[in-house]
Amino acid sequence: MPRAILSVYDKTGLEAFARGLVDLGWDLVASGGTARALELAGLPITPVERVTGAPEMLAGRVKTLHPAVHAAILARDTEEDMAALAREGYAPVDLVVSNLYPFQATINQPGVTLDEAIEQIDVGGVALVRAAAKNLARVTVITDPADYPAVLEMLQASGKVDEATRRRLAVKAFALTRSYDTAIHAYLSREFESEEQVPDEVPPLLSLGLTRIQDLRYGENPHQSAGLYALRVDAGPLGGELLGGKELSYNNLLDLDAAWRTVSAFERPAVVIVKHLTPTGIAVGATAAEAFGPALASDPVSAYGGVIAVNRPVDQEFVDALGSLFVEAIAAPDFSPAAQRFLVEKRRNCRLLRISQRHAESRLEVRSVHNGFLVQVTDQGDPENANWQVVTERRPTSQELQAMRFGWKAVQFVKSNAIVLALPETTVGIGGGLSSRVDAVQLAVSKAGDRARGAALASDAYFPFPDGVEAAAAAGVTAVIQPGGSIRDQEVIAAANAAQIAMIFTRVRHFRH
Repeated sequence: MPRAILSVYDKTGLEAFARGLVDLGWDLVASGGTARALELAGLPITPVERVTGAPEMLAGRVKTLHPAVHAAILARDTEEDMAALAREGYAPVDLVVSNLYPFQATINQPGVTLDEAIEQIDVGGVALVRAAAKNLARVTVITDPADYPAVLEMLQASGKVDEATRRRLAVKAFALTRSYDTAIHAYLSREFESEEQVPDEVPPLLSLGLTRIQDLRYGENPHQSAGLYALRVDAGPLGGELLGGKELSYNNLLDLDAAWRTVSAFERPAVVIVKHLTPTGIAVGATAAEAFGPALASDPVSAYGGVIAVNRPVDQEFVDALGSLFVEAIAAPDFSPAAQRFLVEKRRNCRLLRISQRHAESRLEVRSVHNGFLVQVTDQGDPENANWQVVTERRPTSQELQAMRFGWKAVQFVKSNAIVLALPETTVGIGGGLSSRVDAVQLAVSKAGDRARGAALASDAYFPFPDGVEAAAAAGVTAVIQPGGSIRDQEVIAAANAAQIAMIFTRVRHFRH
């Protein structure tokens, strides 16, 4: 008589599957709540205690951890292994049905304690699954109720599960235990992070514990498949909620993340417009609606088809300020009922993403490269010990200093080489993502036009030659803020002095590749 061991937390479809096995003459061994559920359904069950000769212990923590169970699963289809089982009076197990305690779901609940999380770390279930998957040459393992019908149909048709199916189910089982252990490691790493740990260090072992929460139509291009993954299985896109418009695309999500990261850096009402991962306009004002106009004016051409992030609720005044500008998506802490209704009805393709929390920078940033991954501590602005220094003969005026501060914050979110021309409350021209810094200056100047006159220039890294400062001076820029550190710093300072430009060195670089 073939034997199956059933020990599941998720009992979806279990009764029908077990009844089908009984009808085929299988002996069902079950433990704990699984045994009770099947007995209540009127099915003949062999309790696991009868097989092991040992009772459940420690309030159910120990049920199946016994040689009578694991030797029966791990025994190969050889005379030696079968004889070893027979000497101990053990019957071989042919099928293991097990899924695990809901650790991921538990840690995603608000307010869960460490003790509650640890109680949901499955031990016996993982051991059953791994043993069965290891012995895939003989044993079938099922970890997903969705696989019950196909396995039962195969047993009804031929009396056995074919090798290809056993292999597929074993791979699926190892994927489950891998994800499970990764989630545990990631959670405990966060919980037990030592207060003495150096915050600027990267870990020797990194567990992400990600779950796909959404299939995307495609990636950057239609021929690429893509998905959105998150730490929480119940998470929405970027931790938010899509209120209207089409489904978010891969490119939408990248741009919205860049926009939300940028707008979250400002305390005052702010608007950020992003196109292709780099801001085209950033402005603050008394209200979001007031900030929108200057942000748009920074680059009205590039803003077409971009995404917008606002750090205040979107109201009808903001919607009116949008005018006829075509935007792919808007992210905001909330939308007033009137604004949401208008946008849903009049701009049906515009995605509306409500994100209730400011952008929370992860401590680590991960990117894939050929045959590996790059991990770095995220750039969260100037360190506390940053020391700005005026290096030119002329010191900046109060207004220039305000513009420099605004530009320096803004440039940190622009793709390098990054140049921002700014007034105290808005960008007027942005050049980013170019391989030449002087080209980035010329692009920012061309975007600014006449508004470059009297503006401050922020550069994410030093000027390797005086040409960038000279191009800015020719456009009427009166102040420059940059890290410094070039071997030609004195030449750059001399160019600034010759043009009566005030210049500050920050001694901090903010590349964003």
